[in-house]
Amino acid sequence: MDLPKKPEHVHTTLANAFNTGDVNIVMSMYDVTGIIVPEPGKPVSGKEKFEESIKGILSIKGKMDIKTVYCLQAGDTAVGRSVWSITDNGETRISAKGIEVMKQQPDGTWKIIVDHAFGAEDSLVA
Repeated sequence: MDLPKKPEHVHTTLANAFNTGDVNIVMSMYDVTGIIVPEPGKPVSGKEKFEESIKGILSIKGKMDIKTVYCLQAGDTAVGRSVWSITDNGETRISAKGIEVMKQQPDGTWKIIVDHAFGAEDSLVA
């Protein structure tokens, strides 16, 4: 799977990566020196923790869909707001509102450096 060339394509590419079910394809979307928050209040960093988090998400049966609410770019950094869900046979298994920070790579592609899957939820308290 090719990494996105524009930050506004990151959400769609990430959903497609998750829908392959392949942890390595999903991992390629991330800079694992960053942070992923697979559940509220539990940020993790580093390759091992990223992989563990992604495997947990991949274990949820269904298809992932991510809609971009907005994507703002400033140079080689962008922030996106998303609404995402995993559904199976019409039943929503999980859904949330996320915030993602993306960084342009030297080859011009974009990777996620911060993925807060629940970062825009109304109930989230800092």
